[in-house]
Amino acid sequence: MKFTILAGGYSAFVSTYVFDNVTNTLTLAHNSPTGQSPSWITMDPKNRSHLYAVNELPTGALQAYTIDSQGYLSNPTDTISSGGDSPAYAAVLSSGAVAVVNYNSGTGRIIPTQSDGLKFDTSAGTLSFLRGGNVSHPHQVVEYNEELLIPDLGEDTIWRLRKGSNNVYSIQGSIPQPTGSGPRHIAINNDRLFVLHELASTLSVSDLPSSPSAAAQTFASVSIVAPNPPTGSKWQAAEILIPPTSYNFPTPYIYVSNRNTGSPLSQTPGDSIAIFEHVNKGRANEGLKLVNQVYTGLEQVRGMQFSASGDYLVASGVVGTGGVIVFRRTDGGRNLVKVASNTNVPTRTSFIWL
Repeated sequence: MKFTILAGGYSAFVSTYVFDNVTNTLTLAHNSPTGQSPSWITMDPKNRSHLYAVNELPTGALQAYTIDSQGYLSNPTDTISSGGDSPAYAAVLSSGAVAVVNYNSGTGRIIPTQSDGLKFDTSAGTLSFLRGGNVSHPHQVVEYNEELLIPDLGEDTIWRLRKGSNNVYSIQGSIPQPTGSGPRHIAINNDRLFVLHELASTLSVSDLPSSPSAAAQTFASVSIVAPNPPTGSKWQAAEILIPPTSYNFPTPYIYVSNRNTGSPLSQTPGDSIAIFEHVNKGRANEGLKLVNQVYTGLEQVRGMQFSASGDYLVASGVVGTGGVIVFRRTDGGRNLVKVASNTNVPTRTSFIWL
């Protein structure tokens, strides 16, 4: 089979790659021009020909595109302000609206779409996450049941938003995180909340209370950093993924990426992707078990994403010249084996498998 992969980054284009799993080759097919710094890209799950990209700039923006049969982007069909400085994440909600959050200004917008998703409603307001100081750094939006969960790296909390009678989202509560831990990204699986802390380089698992104002119980928190790190290293976690289970992958392993932002590693072995298993749920010894540390040959692994089948993982570093690498999952998901790479574009930060 041939797979098409889209990749955003700190450039003025979105890259289109073709991965052939018979010849194990990854080819750069095209760079589609975009606004500056489309560092995060996301697709409408209900219409896979629609793509949204942030412009991670001091005057941030969100852009809409169509994707053709080759995986190339159109010119932007619409552009709207993100409502702040440096939007680092966008997500398409079940309503068709696009939520975008601004890392540097502690703000965000939930923007309804029109014209089948290709135009933005300019009447959308701006949310503020600033509480007692200009330190808010919202970094992700996860829609779960009737809530939006937004990890805030600066405020050390996960905001819980719900829609009111006026059809507008507002903060209803939060899930506090350890001071200085910097919650960056989260994932929810099997009624558990998994939080990846950028500044502490830890992964935690807790419950998710039904009430937005109730306290969560944390069952475990573990370091994700590989053993024997080099002198001068400074670790910051980046991405967390829990692909769905299947016949070939019956265990819902947790994949988290490391970034050495201190003294750089050589590209061999590079920064690692740590693989964890959630064990003993509901027991006194519920926890997180390290399964593997897979060294990638990449510097500061930030963007990574699984194929729909879960067989393959694409990843890239945010610095260096390692380009884009495709890994195949082996041993039921306990390991990752490099099968293809392409260095035409040195760095990428987010991916979509078409």
